[in-house]
Amino acid sequence: MQGFKIYQEKLFNSFQLSDRVPVTNFYRLLKEVLHLDFLYSDTDQYYGSSGQKSIDPVVFFKFCLVGYLENIISDRKLIDHCSMRLDILYFLGYDIDEELPWHSTISRTRQLFPEDVFESVFTHILQMCISKGMVSGHTQCIDSAPVKANASMDSLELKVPSQDLEAHLSEIRHISARDKEVFRKAKENKASKEQQIITASQKELDGIKSRNKKWSKDQDQRPGSGNKGSRYTSNKTHYSPTDPDARISVKPGKARKLNYCSQLSVDTAHHVITDIRAYHADGKDSQQLEDITNRLQRRLWKEGFVWQNCVADTGYSSGENYAFLEAMGLKSFIPAHGTYKGGPDGFEYDEQNDHYVCPQGKIIPFKKVFIEKKNQTKKKEYRGSKRLCIDCPIRSACLGKSAQEKKFTVTYYREEYERNIARMKSPQGRYMKGKRQSTVEPVFGTLTQFMGLRKINTIGLQQANKVMHLSAMAYNLKKYLKFAQKRVKSGVGMEFLLGFCKSSSHHCFASI
Repeated sequence: MQGFKIYQEKLFNSFQLSDRVPVTNFYRLLKEVLHLDFLYSDTDQYYGSSGQKSIDPVVFFKFCLVGYLENIISDRKLIDHCSMRLDILYFLGYDIDEELPWHSTISRTRQLFPEDVFESVFTHILQMCISKGMVSGHTQCIDSAPVKANASMDSLELKVPSQDLEAHLSEIRHISARDKEVFRKAKENKASKEQQIITASQKELDGIKSRNKKWSKDQDQRPGSGNKGSRYTSNKTHYSPTDPDARISVKPGKARKLNYCSQLSVDTAHHVITDIRAYHADGKDSQQLEDITNRLQRRLWKEGFVWQNCVADTGYSSGENYAFLEAMGLKSFIPAHGTYKGGPDGFEYDEQNDHYVCPQGKIIPFKKVFIEKKNQTKKKEYRGSKRLCIDCPIRSACLGKSAQEKKFTVTYYREEYERNIARMKSPQGRYMKGKRQSTVEPVFGTLTQFMGLRKINTIGLQQANKVMHLSAMAYNLKKYLKFAQKRVKSGVGMEFLLGFCKSSSHHCFASI
């Protein structure tokens, strides 16, 4: 017989969320294991003693975690989404007839709490993972990725000298048709005076000027030259008034964008994130390694782990970093960059006497240690006297046309380079390279595609750091529950088997 459903709202209902949310639901399981009561004491100092009550700090962090677990970066969309999900309401502690907070409350509370509070929650969740045996601690993989900032390239403003604003603008703006006026004027200029003033040297500005002239000649008149992202820009000459902490960066084959740099450390045991932080996108990875290492080693030491192996890609390679890691007692597995050479081709290095021997058997002695001005790197100079090369049969090929003596420079950290290269060529080094590719790179892909880290929805470096910590928290919690569920399932199976054997013991033993 055909059914016909008639809907009529009841005047009185007997309804409980706990009855409607399944026992195996993700958010129900998360509610049982995630306890953030320590936030009440940690955040008490940031509230006043009178006035209207604000959002519960524990509820605030749960809202934020839901956003990254559901891959929602808009606070407005997050509130709408939560109001439609019974399991999320149960996790947050709201009943179906309770009104959720206004979306701006989430944004204001995120700005209220400092970075330390977010880092303490991240550390608490990491400790949960450690207690489950998900972290080994001895090997950490480090990598970085650009994350899009909440600012447009069309709103970029020209940096100016502090003494002569108008003269500089008239000189610079004729170079490119796109710089004659701002394509999309920002409503408010949030940059400080220091961020609006040019700090580049005259040599750097001359290089940018010549590049801009070539750009205007080759690109300004072509079809689409007025489109978004079609002009040549540099952090030396431009800044974002919308988000002054965002920096212009580019990856090969992709357009220039305003980004932040996310530095991530992942444990190799079960791919748990052990450290994450936001940096300016115009800095090199090798410049951040020391800060990452100090922070990560302190965290692992507090949890009782001894960090032994530091694994990273070529971007972190430098002699200073190799020496620093050795001083910290860490083995570096970082491929040397392609510009490294242990000396001229065909020359042999005598480590005991610190000199080189040329193909003709002549000794090129060490002369001095100096700091190279361009890259501020420490180098050693080796130079042979004029009389050594005067009758050499390969003189023209070795010295060239104008040189009278053999002179070359080698990095001061040659021994550290060679030890690291030897480790990379060993079986353990090849294993570590594969481990890095299968550990940290998939984690970054998960964060950017499924954990709300495709774009920073806040303004400023400190706020970006909070966003990255929240995304990492959501990732670790998901890993934690998956790890816990596997153990629970196996335990349930054993309990069922033991119970069955007890109820029918003669059948069990008969079958055995």
